[in-house]
Amino acid sequence: MVKSWSMNSDLPNSPNSDQTSQSRLTALESVSSAVVSGAALQSGQISPTFSPLYQQIKSLITQSLQSGEWKPGELIPSENDLAVRFKVSQGTVRKAIDELSAENVVVRKQGKGTFVATHHEARSQFRFLRLKPDQGVQRYPTSKFIEVRRIRSPSDIAKVLDIKMGDSVVFIRRVQSFDQVPTILEELWLPGAQFKGLTAELLNEYKGPMYALFETEFGTHMIRASEQLRAISAGQTEAELLKIDIGTPLLNVERVSYTYGDKPVEFRRGLYITSHHHYQNELS
Repeated sequence: MVKSWSMNSDLPNSPNSDQTSQSRLTALESVSSAVVSGAALQSGQISPTFSPLYQQIKSLITQSLQSGEWKPGELIPSENDLAVRFKVSQGTVRKAIDELSAENVVVRKQGKGTFVATHHEARSQFRFLRLKPDQGVQRYPTSKFIEVRRIRSPSDIAKVLDIKMGDSVVFIRRVQSFDQVPTILEELWLPGAQFKGLTAELLNEYKGPMYALFETEFGTHMIRASEQLRAISAGQTEAELLKIDIGTPLLNVERVSYTYGDKPVEFRRGLYITSHHHYQNELS
């Protein structure tokens, strides 16, 4: 439970009393930010921090999401209910929700409330797929899984996924096609402990986006990703799988995906043919 200083109940009975009350609450919340940090730290809720109070409320909401209190697609409590729960102003909660919404962790729906973001929504299907056709409407590619197996993590993959070298990882290789034309060759590494039961059969049976499968079957919701792009030439293996000539230019995209708590849960390397597609990203 987040604590804040109590207010004097004997407020002046004047037309400006509501504004005075809100001003005092805002000021007290600012002053008590460090106090809240200490209280939350003692209760084991958050780590030591001197961040603004709304950032601490954001952290507590994220912890509830991470624990599964509110699952993807579910409605979370109203801002007023969360304000009562954490004993802060509704404005502080609103600011925390604003940031979570901007980060696509939650989704506001007019007249309905705020919901936990899910990869099953149509609006999310292309969020992590940045390859778009030069002409026509963007569509989701079909997948052909070439390889799915469990291996011991190499040192470089272990470092990226924050696991021990030699720990079990799921390795996946697939080719994605648009209109039956191979366009993307991907290799993925996932922590084996977190993705127990992930098999080729399960991947082949599931027809939706892979991140939606991870969310539903393994309780892993991808929040954000960091990518590095470079140009390379196709080698023999890439040429055979993508049905192109050796030396064909490819866009190499390496991605680390994170779930709640900024925990890395996927390393993905994608090779893209860009003769009829381009990689589009929007900066804001």
